[in-house]
Amino acid sequence: MTERIREFLRNRREDGPCLVVDLDVVRDNYLAFTKSLPDTRVFYAVKANPSPEVLSLLAGLGSCFDTASVAEIEMGLAAGATPDRISFGNTIKKERDIARAYGMGVRLYAVDCLAEVEKVARAAPGTKVFCRILCDGVGAEWPLSRKFGCAPEMAADVLEHAHRLGLEAYGVSFHVGSQQRNTGAWDQALASAAAIFRECAERGITLSMVNLGGGFPTKYLRDVPAVEAYGASIFQALRRHFGNALPETIIEPGRGMVGNAGIIEAEVVLVSRKSDAPDEVRWVYLDIGKFGGLAETMDEAIRYPIRTPRDGDILVPSVLAGPTCDSADVMYEKEPYLLPVSLEIGDKVLIEGTGAYTTTYSAVAFNGFPPLKAYHI
Repeated sequence: MTERIREFLRNRREDGPCLVVDLDVVRDNYLAFTKSLPDTRVFYAVKANPSPEVLSLLAGLGSCFDTASVAEIEMGLAAGATPDRISFGNTIKKERDIARAYGMGVRLYAVDCLAEVEKVARAAPGTKVFCRILCDGVGAEWPLSRKFGCAPEMAADVLEHAHRLGLEAYGVSFHVGSQQRNTGAWDQALASAAAIFRECAERGITLSMVNLGGGFPTKYLRDVPAVEAYGASIFQALRRHFGNALPETIIEPGRGMVGNAGIIEAEVVLVSRKSDAPDEVRWVYLDIGKFGGLAETMDEAIRYPIRTPRDGDILVPSVLAGPTCDSADVMYEKEPYLLPVSLEIGDKVLIEGTGAYTTTYSAVAFNGFPPLKAYHI
């Protein structure tokens, strides 16, 4: 926790959980990405934290933006980015939304099938498209499903279809899985990308760009490699599979850009047991849960570091749950969380690494609980 966040929370008088993001940390993260991958353009994944403060800061630093909707495109433009710095990176788009994006000047679109290519060709003629391919995501703490992307063997057909419809077949994209702790995870995906480049070249189509996606992690309970290690590994893989004919590259960091910049302060609402059995694990309920911004605890995939005012006391296994009346609002039960036995109702706890994917997952008003408050300092 930075001193700026510590001072803010010390002076806060409002009730309820809140997220506090230190913008200086976001700035440092951006500069680290640009230094570690100096020939790669950064397209910040807006969905990770779309606050105007974060977007304006990054736009001023020169960042581009990966967007998933017309609303996110409008956010990027409002923050000061020009349309040529925006990618419509969702492979599932309404044709009228493509047309709206085209009208706002966006000229870069993701596709992963023939039907999506045809929508872009009709609504955004002459624009650039890149084809997303499937990636196994081994090593990621939050692996991605098969919802986005096509088999690498299909990509050349998709890009050739785009070429024949008057679009610019620009390149290939992939995502190695969110919170990817393996710095070598990009190697196999780049091998697939290079093969697609060669096949397209044989068909008379010259591709230019590889979108390396996101996956860059933030620190939770376990240490993660520094961004410099990812940069070195990715560059080595690029040289290995593309030789001296290196393509243009872009990255789409989200979690790695803002995750470690934020901390949630929450309150213990209840500490209880379900029976008098001596081995009964106690339950600790907070005033924030899955519907208040901690959706990534689903399947206990992301385990956040939690600090309490009683750290140093004896730790005991605890089920950690949220305050709503939905039985799914339990964060950690399959693997109970170790918390101080002295933790009491009313204690404030700090949930670290919560700058990404918290406010954006916060429900509007489930059970009447308000959305997660956020402060960017």
